[in-house]
Amino acid sequence: MEAALFALPWMPVNIGGSDLLAKAWFGDTQYRILLSDLSTVWEEEMNADDIQSRAQDLNKRLRAPTQAFFSHLCSVARPSFSSQDDDQTSAAHVALERHGDNLTVKLKSELAGLPFYWEFRCTTTPVAVVCRQLVRPLLAVSRVLQRQVEDLAALLAQKDAEIQDYQENGAVLSRARLQTEPFDVHQYRENFFTQIVPQMGVTLDSLGFDSELQALYMAVSSEKTGQKRKRSPDSCPALEDNDVAEYHVPENLQITDFPTGVASSLASQEQNYGSSGRPLVANSKQTVPLPSTAAGSEERSTSRAKKKKAVGLFR
Repeated sequence: MEAALFALPWMPVNIGGSDLLAKAWFGDTQYRILLSDLSTVWEEEMNADDIQSRAQDLNKRLRAPTQAFFSHLCSVARPSFSSQDDDQTSAAHVALERHGDNLTVKLKSELAGLPFYWEFRCTTTPVAVVCRQLVRPLLAVSRVLQRQVEDLAALLAQKDAEIQDYQENGAVLSRARLQTEPFDVHQYRENFFTQIVPQMGVTLDSLGFDSELQALYMAVSSEKTGQKRKRSPDSCPALEDNDVAEYHVPENLQITDFPTGVASSLASQEQNYGSSGRPLVANSKQTVPLPSTAAGSEERSTSRAKKKKAVGLFR
């Protein structure tokens, strides 16, 4: 169950008027959720026996095995923890209550024509779990992003050298508005920190975890767990791999084959270019492939869970 959470990103959600980050995994007859307001992280883990006991306690007239009502619980609870714009969102009333250090998410829906109640009773998460599920993955993501910036800066330096070679061989820019200055990584970094960052308005309590960061988080986590397959939000897979390994930067996220340091890239260019500014290697033509038009748009049918008859669940 621990390993299953690594394949899921943190989702910004609003539960009962409170903005939170959420991770929720639902198996066949078990689940585990994590909630955080960036001050505290709460969690709850339940197996089939625990779910059956709580269901009987909250729904006195319910007489059914866990498998009979768990799919309904998944369908009405999952949108609240994944910020999905789904029809099931309005099928359940969700409320949030705090009791000291604990957090309770109360859910009320309808099953077989009768009210169905559920409570996610979350307690404070141990620090070790917070580090595994939040701190260490985000540090890995920051290292990947830093590598991306360094590779892009090295690529810009290569492009400046290429443009200089064209100009020295008589090439003239046809549109003056496209003229740019050679890229200076140190000047760019200084301007970014002093001008761009203050205008972004990013605060330490920001819950902005957009789709690109979620995808990068999943790529880093998948590299850690060795899971490359993308999961559908409607599936409830049960994973058995509980091994925990150290995070590392995935090799498949490298953008270019240039050196990671910009300085080392510039030094390498000085060795490859003579005093005239021309390359010391044979010229090669570069072709830019045109985007091909698709023959037809592929229709993707969205599968919706069929409503199961729940006759006999309540007596």
